[in-house]
Amino acid sequence: MKILQALLGAVAAVSLFAASASAQNYPERSITMVVPFSAGGPTDTVARLVAESMSKDLGQQIIVENVGGAGGTLGAGRVAQADPDGYTVLLHHIGMATSATLYRKLAYDTLNAFEYVGLVTEVPMTIVARKDFEPTDLKGLIDYVKANKDTVTVANAGIGAASHLCGMMFMSAIDTQLTTVPYKGTGPAMTDLLGGQVDMMCDQTTNTTKQIQGGTIKAYAVTSPARLKIFPDLPTAEEAGLSGFQVGIWHGIYAPKGTPAEVTERLSKSLQLALKDENVVARFAELGTEPSSQEDATPAALKAKLESEIARWKPVIEAAGQFAD
Repeated sequence: MKILQALLGAVAAVSLFAASASAQNYPERSITMVVPFSAGGPTDTVARLVAESMSKDLGQQIIVENVGGAGGTLGAGRVAQADPDGYTVLLHHIGMATSATLYRKLAYDTLNAFEYVGLVTEVPMTIVARKDFEPTDLKGLIDYVKANKDTVTVANAGIGAASHLCGMMFMSAIDTQLTTVPYKGTGPAMTDLLGGQVDMMCDQTTNTTKQIQGGTIKAYAVTSPARLKIFPDLPTAEEAGLSGFQVGIWHGIYAPKGTPAEVTERLSKSLQLALKDENVVARFAELGTEPSSQEDATPAALKAKLESEIARWKPVIEAAGQFAD
């Protein structure tokens, strides 16, 4: 018995040493970054910019893999079940917090199924409409949709998407329920808005900037605390009369629960360097956003953000009554 216990102890010690050595040498091969939405969307754009820069620092390629479906929960669930070795990570947006309430059945425990790497960016939203929509400013828009609530349509990229969340908050803020039209992704939603098949949408600047600049859609406000440099003439929702309406679609990087602290710390340091990369800063600026601060690109900051956002969005979602199984 003593011999067996000694052997088991030796095996455990060797395994622990091997795991520690592996973490210290991390990464030794390519890393998969799961984006739980379709390619070409705003979250995918953020992920590819950051992944490219982090790859240079880590000395191994970060391969972005799009695993869309169920408002981002399929991709998140895949990462939650992946080996906790640092070779599969998740880049998700605010939907990581809202899914905890939106979905009655999740395959993972949002707060406890992941390790945290850090915040990446917080993208402002824009309240936009088809270019020939009658209202000319946000106050006029609110008055118009209240008076025509049975006919006005609001597009979104599906339950759990940023546009869906912002649309819910907008309707909550004006105390008016409108007809929502869900699409299978941001692309088709924007296509129908451009074509006039739907009336309005609330979506990230990473998806609306080019259309606003090109005059193919009408913009009413941004949801940030201050005006954006890229749209100096576009008022904030607060300025335009929608008091307290601020929505930012923040993005963070996660790893499966049990990933060694040395690995998440290495990823966090790499993320911090990427967010100072001149190309990343410039491209983010073109998209109407900016990188998270060095203090926010940390495990502790991301965990605190997720906890506070779950609490913030729970009453909004419950009041809207829009749940998914």
